[in-house]
Amino acid sequence: MGSFKGHALPGTLFFLVGVWHIWGAVVRYVRNPTTFRVQVWHPVPGFGGRLKHLELYVILIGSFIDLCIEFLYSTHLRFFVGGVLNPSHMNNFEHAGMLLMFFIFSVVVLLKEKTRFFPLPEGALCFIAATAFCAEYLLFYFHSTTHKGLEGYYHILLVFLIGLCILSSISGALMPTSFPVDLTNGIAIALQGIWFYQTAFVLYGPMLPNGCRVRDNNITCHSKESEVRGELLANFQLFIAVLVVLAGTTASYVFAASRYGNPEANRLHAVQAELDQD
Repeated sequence: MGSFKGHALPGTLFFLVGVWHIWGAVVRYVRNPTTFRVQVWHPVPGFGGRLKHLELYVILIGSFIDLCIEFLYSTHLRFFVGGVLNPSHMNNFEHAGMLLMFFIFSVVVLLKEKTRFFPLPEGALCFIAATAFCAEYLLFYFHSTTHKGLEGYYHILLVFLIGLCILSSISGALMPTSFPVDLTNGIAIALQGIWFYQTAFVLYGPMLPNGCRVRDNNITCHSKESEVRGELLANFQLFIAVLVVLAGTTASYVFAASRYGNPEANRLHAVQAELDQD
């Protein structure tokens, strides 16, 4: 079983990166739709360029801190017992491996941006991001086969959102000029962050459904009806999360179009509207 902090920390990182990705994609598209290209990360403007790579540093530092918590703090440095990996901390080792992939991703992108040693195209970076999400997908997929009942259901829904991150990242490499693909990637990452938080509040916080409780470090429900009611509540929570993110994305597009849009974007929208009417 996990913990509230263990879900809230990655949830915060995914949500911040996802929201920034949505905003970056929207602004670049409304400024010039004809030259739009998928980007795996988005620089922060202003401040003399000092915060340009802030998103990458957030991923780098956040994944490193979480990695240290899982691999060093949670295990109390007891990596081996009887000459083999400590079976009591296999869960921490798995999480550390997943976090290492995101740490490597941020390091590779920073080296590409700041040095001449990694002249990688954007499509390659998309595939590296997809690889990190694949590691996360495998971790939580097999977690979901061991977690039972309501806890397993929340992890299964998380797996679906991670799968969407994988598909959108790969699609970004294959369709490098697609605005919907880039936007979908940001939406999927933001939703993943929200769902980490939702899981933290429901399974490890004050929102545990009636009829269910934490017992022997596991989530148990008094009856099958209570478990089904909890799963239906999870479906509703995911629907609300999707609705909120889509509404926020629409609002950001309207705001960005009014502030950064150009006549070319309006012309393209008018042409598309005519084609839709035909």
